[in-house]
Amino acid sequence: MGDLLHFSREGPVGVLTLTRPETLNALGEPGDGDQFEAAARGINADESLRVVILTGEGKAFSAGGNVKAMQKREGAFAGPPYEVRGGYRRNVHKIVRAIYTMEIPVIAAVNGPAIGLGCDIACMADLRLASTNARFGVTFLKLGLIPGDGGAWLLPRIIGQARAAELLFTGDVVSAETARAWGLVSEVVPDADLMNAAHALATKIAAQPPHALRMAKMLLRQGQNASYETILEMSAAAQAIAHHTGDHMEGVNALLDKRAPVFRGE
Repeated sequence: MGDLLHFSREGPVGVLTLTRPETLNALGEPGDGDQFEAAARGINADESLRVVILTGEGKAFSAGGNVKAMQKREGAFAGPPYEVRGGYRRNVHKIVRAIYTMEIPVIAAVNGPAIGLGCDIACMADLRLASTNARFGVTFLKLGLIPGDGGAWLLPRIIGQARAAELLFTGDVVSAETARAWGLVSEVVPDADLMNAAHALATKIAAQPPHALRMAKMLLRQGQNASYETILEMSAAAQAIAHHTGDHMEGVNALLDKRAPVFRGE
């Protein structure tokens, strides 16, 4: 998958790992968006996958953009404003869109600092678990920048307008425990236990009927913007499909038989 991403899997659970530990998994290099886009395309096309875990190699989840490249105005930050704008649209935006539009649930296992773009890509996941070493910050203003990745749209939807404003306007970096109190992460675990906790959660989710699971995620995503009436119509259509699946009958039969269901994606 290139120098940024490594993909592995255990049955229906995939693991997508950022693999630039020497730069604290900095993002935004030319081609990064293409790597994420290709990874998401492969994950979406593989119907045997049911959940993916996103994490970072080394001591950081992701420190965000490469500040040294910013200082030198090279790579993604080279050229006049219209070229930098194009770089964001054709590269950084591909990264966040790829994560946000994955059809299966995404769990961010935040193993260390998640700063700037790194924090925002964690927010693109459906669920976030953090190690005690994790830190979160949207520190763009401290660099004279703004969230160029759409984070200003998503962060208030996760932690509320006031908390999002506090995090963005102060540039503060908060602890994993504060992130949990604010609703940014669901659980904080010791660093050594993070991936086990992520796999345990992923395994529980992967036990659900895969087609219904993808449709449920789609409804949650669309529900952030669509009207209630639109979601009602989408729900009715998706439910009609679900009623005609083998997994629906398996769930009904298992409930009546008082046993655990085994969903096969049928």
